[in-house]
Amino acid sequence: MRHQQWVDVLQRAIETATVELPSDVLVALRAALVRETSDLARLHLETLLENQRVARENGLPICQDTGTPVFFVRAGASSPWLADLHEALEEAVRSATQSIPLRPSAIHPFTDENVGNVGRGVPVIDWDLVPGREITITYVAKGGGSENASGLLFVQPGGGAGAVLQAVLAHVVRVAQRACPPVVVGVGIGGTSDSALRQAKRALSRRVDVRNADPDLASFELEVLTAINQTGIGPAGLGGTTTALAVHADLAFRHPASLPVGVALQCWADRRASVRIGEHGIAEVVA
Repeated sequence: MRHQQWVDVLQRAIETATVELPSDVLVALRAALVRETSDLARLHLETLLENQRVARENGLPICQDTGTPVFFVRAGASSPWLADLHEALEEAVRSATQSIPLRPSAIHPFTDENVGNVGRGVPVIDWDLVPGREITITYVAKGGGSENASGLLFVQPGGGAGAVLQAVLAHVVRVAQRACPPVVVGVGIGGTSDSALRQAKRALSRRVDVRNADPDLASFELEVLTAINQTGIGPAGLGGTTTALAVHADLAFRHPASLPVGVALQCWADRRASVRIGEHGIAEVVA
């Protein structure tokens, strides 16, 4: 009984994320429109806002690329509900693929055989075990264009925050036009090569109006965001004052000889929704 309730709630969250932008993203896009001085950039932002309005009112996908389904699961290690969760996530994606519909976007890397949106390694599920009994699941739709703008950088150890900023800025300048700006930029600093990219991707699940709780990282985020928006790339790469809506960063301690930096971009359609499963096993959409 609980399993089907989870599937129903998760499916509803996926459907909502597909056709309706989160309120914080809408606020950020409207603020960008107010700030914008370029007529061409303003026209593009107005079109994006109109696009999301039509999608929401008609129950249609915001973008034809409904993305690879990604779940960030923050799982209470004492929860008794973990064993059945993977299957419920897959079932919810299968159901949403039919009901919305989602574009079938999971294909074999060699043969191009299409399996819908559920197959080997898809949906992507990122597990983070934490103390407690509650489970929070954040669904993110990851479009192909923004995914192709990801990057793993290796910064000279000892260069500090300034060297990381310059490396991230140079990467974003190279790829932002391909990622449907204004973008959200996730940055993972330190750790190992794989964990840096994981940190960057996880950071994309944060609200665009929330900075890191670490004041030094919050200051770094603002500095990188300011630098990116001073490039003049602008919405759709057509020029303007807003290339990024937010920068989210996190860090891990590193080896003395290595400073990996992962960068993950999300397009303007920052589609996400969150579900909580309480200690008694009842699921609810929370954002």
